[in-house]
Amino acid sequence: MCNLETEGTKFGCGHYKVTRKLRKIDCFNQYCIHSVYHPKNCPDCHCERYFGPDARETITHRTADYCVSCQYWFKDGACQRR
Repeated sequence: MCNLETEGTKFGCGHYKVTRKLRKIDCFNQYCIHSVYHPKNCPDCHCERYFGPDARETITHRTADYCVSCQYWFKDGACQRR
């Protein structure tokens, strides 16, 4: 599984959002669709399609605000349905 080195924003809730992908680190596995070793015409391809966890996350901006996903639940006072 290939990995990425990224830059991004760290939010007050603890989440990290990628703003820029710097480079890909190749796993050199023929069963990983992102690798240079993966065959170009892989028949009926069921190979790994997802990247692994980021190899390096460089924080370029830090904010006390919550990310969009957490803001509703923790900042805007989500209400239970009646």
